[in-house]
Amino acid sequence: MATWDDARRSAPEMTKIRILTFNTLYRGRTRVRMDALAELLERSDYDVVCLQEVISPLILAALRRGTRSYPHLARAWTFPIVRGGLVTLSRWPVTQVRYHPFTPARPARPEWLLNKGALFTRVQLPGGYLTVVNTHLSANMDMDWSPSNAYTKVEQAELRQLADAVNRIPRAEPLVAVGDFNIPRDSGYLQTFASVTGLQDATDGSTEPTYRPEYADIGAIDQFLVRPPLEAKTRVVFKEKLDLDGRPTPLSDHYGIEAILTPAGFVEGRG
Repeated sequence: MATWDDARRSAPEMTKIRILTFNTLYRGRTRVRMDALAELLERSDYDVVCLQEVISPLILAALRRGTRSYPHLARAWTFPIVRGGLVTLSRWPVTQVRYHPFTPARPARPEWLLNKGALFTRVQLPGGYLTVVNTHLSANMDMDWSPSNAYTKVEQAELRQLADAVNRIPRAEPLVAVGDFNIPRDSGYLQTFASVTGLQDATDGSTEPTYRPEYADIGAIDQFLVRPPLEAKTRVVFKEKLDLDGRPTPLSDHYGIEAILTPAGFVEGRG
């Protein structure tokens, strides 16, 4: 019987690449929500899925059982958890995986146990290679992004570390950087990061919320950045509540961002 991969590989070259980034929320009916997410992903046409807050290896194992059409997985371990809670699923071969941890900085907080950082995954597509950077920065517990705030300083330091890691990837390599940045999209800190790395905001500066307003009014804190000449069209998804066991339930406290990428500028290279 033909599979999803068979159908995609039948074309000599892909004209579009579909990527999703989504913070899954690690607590609160986790298993039932992750089962629902797995079903949505299995029915989707995403090529690559970047997830945050997949902390439990048991939850990850259940997710994998429900997403058989994604045979390729990138993640790192810090016993007994998934390092940084970062997982990248792919329907195309993964040729390289690297994890770049952020240096812990005060104030002390439970997030230190996650060893947050960025997961770099190189995916082999029919037209060449794509580096996918999946990240989750520290939360601003005060929801105050003023320069003097302690959590703002932590996030700024993590952005600098992330920029250094991104800039080690040759500029000819197509690259996307996505995830829960925990920084509003219109923040000057995020704009500086984009400038230093040469990345562009694929949402064109949209301030449509990616965090559910009923939890907090903090706007667009999930990001999708691309390295030119890649072009992308984005859309906020997973906004509707699902009927889970007879109860209307949000899939997460975040919405997802999906993007359709035009793979202009793809280059051949070694895996």
